[in-house]
Amino acid sequence: MGERESHRPGTFCWAELVTTNAGAAKTFYAPLMGWTYEDRPAGDGTYTMALEDGREVAGLFADEGQAPHWNSYVTVESADAAADRARELGGAVVAPAFDVLDAGRMAVVRDPGGGVVCVWEPRSHPGARLVNAPGALTWNDLATRDVEGARSFYGDLFGWRTEDTTGDGSYFVISNGDRSNGGIMPIRPPMPDDMPAVWTPYYGVEDLDAALEQVSAGGGQVVTDVMTMGEAGRFAVIADPQGAPVSLWKGSYDD
Repeated sequence: MGERESHRPGTFCWAELVTTNAGAAKTFYAPLMGWTYEDRPAGDGTYTMALEDGREVAGLFADEGQAPHWNSYVTVESADAAADRARELGGAVVAPAFDVLDAGRMAVVRDPGGGVVCVWEPRSHPGARLVNAPGALTWNDLATRDVEGARSFYGDLFGWRTEDTTGDGSYFVISNGDRSNGGIMPIRPPMPDDMPAVWTPYYGVEDLDAALEQVSAGGGQVVTDVMTMGEAGRFAVIADPQGAPVSLWKGSYDD
């Protein structure tokens, strides 16, 4: 496992659930991930921190105006500069940079292929304080119809390198410095024809088969068959009862 007090720029540092029913989401994820929660006031609403052994690993909040989904965050030195650069590279700024109390400053950008990612300039909140462990963020994948465009866009924006690890263009591993940081893959069958480009976070579990049984028992849906990534591990995509997709991972972890 990896405890963190900071994240190198270009690293996925946080994920948060936007849901239509925060109470139901908390009930679903607590036995699945082993999370406890801490509610904090945020403007006119509440932002909930999900905790694994007392350490912040995810966030969630209710917004009935959006379809349930998970947001993925990347650490940057300047949210304003990252948003400006995303626009220069042909992307769009969905939400200009703004302060999140004293926690940090963020912006939301869309790549030219439609994938949306949040950029995070940390202040008092560095992001996840535990990663690469059961109950914690382990990986992030982009599914897109424009793999080459995404590789170019994010390479210029975050300094990522991408490597075709399959030899047939079906999966590119992202590297940030000397660390693997996520992946990029094409949208193709069995993915739905109308599937939009999307970033999906992965969260570690102790036992994948038991976790998938818990998903069904909790009213969620197992979206994909279990997939094996060589000797690294196994994962499956699920949807929670409100419909937000997320991947569950059981395998090896970096520190």
